[in-house]
Parts: sequence; structure tokens; C-alpha cells
Amino acid sequence: YSRSMHEHETQSHETVERHCDVAVIGGSAAGLAAALQLGRQRRSVIVVDSGEPRNAPASHMHGYLGHEGLPPSDLVEIGRREVRGYGVEVLSGRAIDVTLTDDGSFRVGLDSGHSLIARKVLAATGLIDELPPIPGLAEHWGNEVIHCPFCHGFEARDRRIAQIVTHPLGLHPAGLFRQLTDRLTVILHDGVAEDDPEVAALRQAGVEVLAQRVSRVTSDDDGGLKAVELENGETLAVDVVAVGPRARVRAEAFASLGLEPTPHPNGLGDYVVTDETGETSVPGLYAAGNLADPSQQVLQAAANGSRVGAMISFSLAREDMEAASRPSPGQRDWDHRYRGEPVWSGNPNPSLVAEVTDLAPGRALDVGAGEGGDAIWLAERGWQVTASDLSDRALDRLATEADRRGVKIECLTADATALDAFEPDAFDLVTAHYVPIPRSPDRRGVRNLIDAVAPGGTLLVVNHDLEPLRQQSGHRPFDVEAFESIDGFVDELEGAPGWEIEVHETRPRNGPTGSPHANDIVLRARRRAA
Repeated sequence: YSRSMHEHETQSHETVERHCDVAVIGGSAAGLAAALQLGRQRRSVIVVDSGEPRNAPASHMHGYLGHEGLPPSDLVEIGRREVRGYGVEVLSGRAIDVTLTDDGSFRVGLDSGHSLIARKVLAATGLIDELPPIPGLAEHWGNEVIHCPFCHGFEARDRRIAQIVTHPLGLHPAGLFRQLTDRLTVILHDGVAEDDPEVAALRQAGVEVLAQRVSRVTSDDDGGLKAVELENGETLAVDVVAVGPRARVRAEAFASLGLEPTPHPNGLGDYVVTDETGETSVPGLYAAGNLADPSQQVLQAAANGSRVGAMISFSLAREDMEAASRPSPGQRDWDHRYRGEPVWSGNPNPSLVAEVTDLAPGRALDVGAGEGGDAIWLAERGWQVTASDLSDRALDRLATEADRRGVKIECLTADATALDAFEPDAFDLVTAHYVPIPRSPDRRGVRNLIDAVAPGGTLLVVNHDLEPLRQQSGHRPFDVEAFESIDGFVDELEGAPGWEIEVHETRPRNGPTGSPHANDIVLRARRRAA
């Protein structure tokens, strides 16, 4: 029985090893910006995101031109939609250990038990802000407790701001906060002496400076920020607290590679050292965003990720040129899947049998033919079949089985998204069952299949009904949103001159026992004869 990559997604007993050009660990601004660059360079990219961005406590982000005031979660959603539009997959989960394989690739172990094998890895895992151990501070972090005058200072303008200084560089933003409000109080909690020249300059400029330690931050009856209490018993009513956290980068997953964070020169935490291309001390491992520079705001992190993604693209292109290789995106992944025993049963898909039996045999194109269950069934019924697939291994098996059964099939190694992938206007039947065609803004993969249908011919596309899968929790090893759906074909065909949609329905699949997909979506369309 033929089936697609998605068949494994809800079978929890099975772990999957995926292969890609680049694994991006961390799916916020830096990681997604890099993935966008790489996807547009026709690289196979898998992003792994644990859903724990640094700015999660904030309700809005600021200073990002074109997205001013946007909730951080909205930016991530926009970014995911954009990268998926180029076939980039985004997986939920956490990378727990990254190691080197014997051939120099990277193995990324995920908390789901699945793994990725990647030629390059981009670490964009960001950092954790560690607040000073002052009771009550953490409860208001990201709202009334802020750290960056550029990120949230405007919203605090003219309000009562208490800036708690906890380290030698803590006075650095005081002048910015003074510009935002004339009700600023600087509290020298730790790290700065009262006779510091900057303290004198602040006082001379009219800023109240208290050389006291803070005992706690209090809340009002509604849970809002109320006051800062000092160890001398004084209480300072405030609207906003500014404090400088220390940055601790999330680099634990890369420890097996020998990557160690380095104390940052500013003394406010650690970071991962990279060269001008973003590559770390581990060849092939790159870092971007706050992992490489804790001072970056979201806009700078995205810009840095975009640049590092471009640098990784250059590195991969150079390696492929030296090897005289130009593999299609996803080819390694599918070749790996067909490395062992036959994957499928070899039986034809029931929807093919149901929809094609009444058609007169002619020329047929089976896209994503795999090991050939559909192609061989068609050939045995008199069709002149071209079987197309990304994987040479799959086509080798198909050819062997076709020879054994005494039928002739033309095998074509082709990427369905490539220009002129298939002969246009040439096939009386074009069929694709559960084929993961990567998305692209111009829908080239979809149009390639449609354009291959001859006048009077039939297009048959069958996919799983993925809605139940979207509702399920858990970490899946494939991202269904990165591939074309039946809707893409319908959008192209509706209103297209010379086309008639004959069948567009959801029906029981009658698949193999234990299949996670109860229903199929079947689309059959006919191109009218010239």
C-alpha cells in the first residue's frame, strides 16, 4: 500500500531520522530570518523550536520597522508562514544533544526521540534573562519591570520609574530613562559606589539617586506594581521598575561538540563567539541572534540571522561546487528513507483504483511514485507509464519490480518544483498520491502537474485530510504546513479556462490498519479537449 511521509506522524512507537541541508535550532527572529534566506536558496531546512522566546513575557515589541507594536507571537507566526512558503519545515520540540557523525555531518537529537542529520547547524537558541534575586521582581517582568529603554521606554514616559542598579554597567541607560521622564529615581542596589562620577553627573542633572539596597518589590490588590521597599524601611511608590538582567545563553545542546559560552566583555552575561560569517569554533556550526550578541533587539537579531543564513548558503554552495554536486532539496531525506527494506506494501492506492478504472489507457505520469505500487498497477492495465520521484533508490526498486512483473515503466528522477520538470501537455493521466510538494510563492510544483496534463486528460491528486492531525498534540517529525495542499490545486483550477473539477471530496481512506489518517481528500479534474 502506498503512503506518504506523514503516515508516521502519530505513530508514537516509531522514531524518525530526517536528513536536510541545514538544521536551525531556535525559531524566533534570528532563526526564521536565516531559514528564509536558506529556503530561498533552494536548501532543505528544518527549524526546531521549543516555543520559549526571550521576549515571551512582553505583550508587544518595539523598534522593529514595519512591525512596530506587534505582539512577539504574531511576528513568529508571520515568520513561520513566510518560511513555510519556501518549503522550510518548522517542528515543535527541543534539541537536546548535537553531535558529529562519522562523515562530518551533525546529528541533532530531539526530545521527541526523533533526530535530524544536517550538513550545517545554526544555533539560534537565544538566552535567558536572569533577574537579580529581589523578591517580587520576576512577577512583573516584561510588563511593569523592564530593562531596555529602546524596547519599552516610550510606554513608560512621564511615569514614576525606579531604576535598580545591580552591576557596574547598570548606570549605562540612566541618561535614556531621564530623557523619558522627570520622575526617575536611581537606586544603587549593588555594583556601583556612591562616589562614582556618573552618579555625580546624574544628581547634578536633577535625578534622585539613593544609595540603598532593595528588600522587595510589592504589588497592589489587583496584582499591578505598587512600590519598591528599601532595606532602610523606606517605601518608594513607582509605576515602572527598570533593571538590568544578566544573560545566560542556551547552549547546553551543543556541549558535546565542545562549544562553551564565553563571558561577554560587557560583564552582563555570556555569549557564543563567532567569526565574521557567524561560524563558531566548531566547523559547520553557526550561531546568530542573542546567542552571539546579547545586546541585539528583535530587529537586529533578525538582521543577524539573515546575514548568517546567507553565509551558510555560500558555504554549502562552495562545498557542492567542489563535489560537482547539485542535489534537489529533500533528495537526501527520501534516499535515506528508501535505504533498507521496502517501505510500502506495493499495492495501489484505493483512490487511484476507484478513479481511474473507467479511463481508457494512455500516457500516465505518476508523480512521487516511490517504490511503484501505483505505477505498476497502471502499467499492468495498459497504461504507458512515466514514474517520477526525487529518490533514485525508490526508482531503482520500482524498476526491479516492474522487470519482475514484466511491465515497462519509464523512470524519471525529477523534482516536481523544478522548471520544466515534466513534459507539458503530454499525459492523459497525471496522478499524485500523498506527495509532499514543497510550497513556493508561485506554486510552481502545483502548476507543473497541471501543465503536464494533455487536452482531454485527467488530473488526480489525493492527500490526507490533515485537519485531525493539526488538532493533535505532540511533536511530529514532519511539518505538513510546508507542503502544498489540495486547496492549492483547487485555487489554480477554479475558473481556469478549459478545466472542470469533477470530484473534490473527503472520503474514508480504507488505509492500512493503524493508519493515523482516517480520511482522504480526493481531487479529480479534467482538461477539456482542444
